[in-house]
Order: sequence, then C-alpha cells, then structure tokens
Amino acid sequence: MFKNICIIGCGLIGSSILRSAKKKKLSKKITVFDKSISVRRYLKRNKLCNNISANLKKSVIGADLVIIASPLSSYDGILRTIKDNLKVGTILTDTGSVKRKINDVTKKLKIKNVSWIASHPIAGTEESGPEAGDLNLFKGRWCVLSPSKKSKKKDLIKLEKFWMQLGSKVKIMSFSEHDYILSLTSHLPHAIAYNLVITAIQNDNKSKKEIVKYSAGGLRDFTRIASSNPIMWKDIFLDNSDNMVKILSLFIKNINKFKNAIRRGDSAKLLNIFKLTKTVREDIIKAGQDTDKPDFGRKKS
Repeated sequence: MFKNICIIGCGLIGSSILRSAKKKKLSKKITVFDKSISVRRYLKRNKLCNNISANLKKSVIGADLVIIASPLSSYDGILRTIKDNLKVGTILTDTGSVKRKINDVTKKLKIKNVSWIASHPIAGTEESGPEAGDLNLFKGRWCVLSPSKKSKKKDLIKLEKFWMQLGSKVKIMSFSEHDYILSLTSHLPHAIAYNLVITAIQNDNKSKKEIVKYSAGGLRDFTRIASSNPIMWKDIFLDNSDNMVKILSLFIKNINKFKNAIRRGDSAKLLNIFKLTKTVREDIIKAGQDTDKPDFGRKKS
C-alpha cells in the first residue's frame, strides 16, 4: 500500500500500528523513531522493526506516510524538526485525541506540499508502552479522519484504506466536530474517573486500604480508566479545554440536580434518570460498541 512508512513514537498505539502493518505487509519499509532508548532496545530485542532510528530528522526522509503517535504536547517540536525533510506528496497524519491544536500548528508552520489528514483511532487500553501493543487493537474499532482544506481526495481515500486494512471502521469528521464528540464520549468519562477515585480515597485516608480491599465493580472499573497514561491525558484536557470547560459545567449542573433529588427524597426524579441512562446503555450495545456479556473487556486469568 505504501513504499515507506515512518511511525514517530512507539508506545501502545504506535507499536500496535507497527505490529499490524508489518503483519499485513502494508509497506515495503517501516521506520520507527522513538526518543526513548529503552523503547528502541525493546523493539530491537523483540525484532519488531528492522529500521529503528534515534534521529527524528532522518527518520522521515523518503517516507510517503508519516504517523505521529506521540503525546500531544510533543507535536509542535516534532513538526518543527521534520517539516523540511518531508518529501513532496507525503501523507502526514497522527493518532491524537484532540485535533484543533495540531491543525493550528500545521497552519502556523506552513508545511507545504504535504497532505495533512488527522487520524484518531478510537482504540486503546489503560496500559502504555511498546510491550502493550496489539496487532488486533484496531479490529472493529472506529478511526476518525479529519482532512485539512489542502488535503487531496486521493490521499484521503488511501489513508482510509490503510486504517481499514488495520481493521478499523472509518468516519470522516471536521476538526471541531471530532473534538466536541470526543469530549463527551471519551474525555468527560476520564475526567469523572480521575475525580471519582480521588474522592473515594481522600475523605478518610485511614480507610484507604479497606476501600481498595472491598472495591465493588463500579469503583474497580473507574480505577481502570483512571490508570491511563498521565501525560497523554494532561495534554488532552489542556488541548481540548474549551469543550471540557463547557461539558464539565453541564456535568456539575446535572450532579447538583441529582444531589437535590436525593436531598428531597424525589424518587420519581431519580427513577426517570435511571430509566433514561439504561436506554442509552442498550443503544450502545445495539450499535455494536459493547456487549451485554459480564466482565466484557477484562483479561481472563
């Protein structure tokens, strides 16, 4: 499909792309750059890639697809470093959860003769690092593509086919639509998870061991979400701050309504809330985004 792919950053997502693209022979050559010595050693030791680079500038030379799979806060520095070494006609994409900021960066740097098409594979786990990579990570998962105004139609089609070859279902969205929808479906749940866990353990530190020991399914599942990569999620909340402030304000408003219903003993109000959310869960299962099997998504011992 491609002659030369360069993957910048080889954590969970980057190494999963590498594993899948290599297995399915989607490129004659795949080059990986990662600034971490330990990551490069892991890739070499496990024979995951024959072209492992410690030089960011050189790693993109000759690549017809460049994938940035690193934290959002690193994008500006990466693009400044590689922009003069990108060949004419290169498809430049990423895997980040927020699109507005990187789109602004590409405009500011005036990267020419390159097709910038943002990608967001909505897949992953709370685990991180190259050892967490999975060649089937994208199977049946959505990947959102957000083309820039200068993107070529043929390049969009080619990138769409690439993600489909990795197993993804593809949806085209604008940058703003993507950031708003993800603020609700992904970013808000993580914000809630982080704060729920903090709330559970901070009121009475003496009870922390007991809280952990007797964690019910609800708290247990929220701790899984809250154990996600700290740097990645710090970047997401800051880069999508406008949407997050609005959504969190709405969430606080709803929490206050919920609290007042409990205070007043308003059983009808609580029942209406519970019935509504139950139908949303059923709709998610019907849409194929989950299954009603118990303990879905957890590794079995």
